[in-house]
Amino acid sequence: MTLVLIVEPNENQRKSLRAVLEENGFSVRTLHDLPDSDELGENWRQPDVLLCNRQLTRGSGLQALERLPGVPLILLTDLGSIPDAVHAVRSGASDYLVRPLAPEQLLAAVERAQNDRPLMPAKEGEAPAHSRLMIGSCAAMHQLYDRINKVAPTESTVLIQGESGTGKELVARALHQSSRRQHAPMISLNCAAIPETLIESELFGHERGAFTGASNTRSGLIEAAHGGTLFLDEIGELPLEAQARLLRVLQEGEIRRVGSTQMRTVDVRLIAATHRDLKRLTSTGNFREDLYYRLNVLTLDVPPLRDRGNDVVELANAMLKAAGKKFNKPGLLLPPETLRVITHYQWPGNVRELENAIERAVILCEGYEISPSLLAIDASASLRLPSSDGEAGNGEKTSLEDYFVNFVLEHQDQLTETELAQKLGISRKSLWERRQRLGIPRKGTRQRGPRRNRVQS
Repeated sequence: MTLVLIVEPNENQRKSLRAVLEENGFSVRTLHDLPDSDELGENWRQPDVLLCNRQLTRGSGLQALERLPGVPLILLTDLGSIPDAVHAVRSGASDYLVRPLAPEQLLAAVERAQNDRPLMPAKEGEAPAHSRLMIGSCAAMHQLYDRINKVAPTESTVLIQGESGTGKELVARALHQSSRRQHAPMISLNCAAIPETLIESELFGHERGAFTGASNTRSGLIEAAHGGTLFLDEIGELPLEAQARLLRVLQEGEIRRVGSTQMRTVDVRLIAATHRDLKRLTSTGNFREDLYYRLNVLTLDVPPLRDRGNDVVELANAMLKAAGKKFNKPGLLLPPETLRVITHYQWPGNVRELENAIERAVILCEGYEISPSLLAIDASASLRLPSSDGEAGNGEKTSLEDYFVNFVLEHQDQLTETELAQKLGISRKSLWERRQRLGIPRKGTRQRGPRRNRVQS
């Protein structure tokens, strides 16, 4: 479970933030100030995300970047300013939020930060970025590595295509870390995770009074990425009006904040990712054709895990080692029977589903071996049975989709989206994507109290 550390001097704020996060499936620890190294203790567990007030009793929240290196930092402030936001992001903060903010904004920022793993650029003689980020030695991955090495040094827009959970953001990070912009920020946004009413403000910023609740002027993520890289995940979910604004950024290098008449010049390299067929979306009018051709300059295809052969074993062992270290359970092993299940399962959720299964197994394991049952996957529903042409048969894909549809329809009235995703062994984002692809509307899920309230200052 993702651990979020809240560092907030105000007790009421701590309680409010904690309630929202815990109601949405996060593990939370709170502190009134940043701890010194001698205050951490032997049982200290490194948080996955740090949510910190910009101004603390002992100094600035940005000091967390030194106290807890490698932990994605989200700064909270009651009096935000554009220069301060830009300074914070360029200093290494993953996000900068101005209160009051809606629970959806908080959750979206935490979800983005979960995948924000700051990396130092490769030094001379060091391995390339892709080998430090991605694991896999199959032919398809070697082709991808070669493509990354050729594409990264250019300034061209890149479109990354692949199923949900295949690691498209890792490819984007490898491109950024191997580019001339590696010392500048890489700003990431999952277009599917932000409500349609907020996406333009999030990307382009807004002026004070531009809409209800816009009490302060705020710069957008595109401005924060100035000089660096902007990564837009699931760009196929971007609303048409925002698509038109983004097209101007690509064509003219200019943005206009919501509610403003002034154009601002920006210098960003755009990397986009999608699991959808954008060409088909243009034919239905759901995606701008001119934007599609602007994006489709260079394309990278990330293979699904089921097509990567023995990479699944290599990935599983690496994830087991990482999870064992994370939960203080070193020396765990995957016995032959568990490896057999892992290699024959289709992994419809790809690398993300494998990582969730391994982490869950490590948490529940009481001995030194991970048994197949601890993976909590329905291996019988998705065995990799070869067909006459050597590929997995079509029947397995249909049975997986049927299982997903039946499970969601049967349980969505009793479970929240977070609980549904946990039962299926996938992320909330992956659950949303499959709902869209299979035409299952979200309804009947329980909306719990704190999500209706605003996180007030």
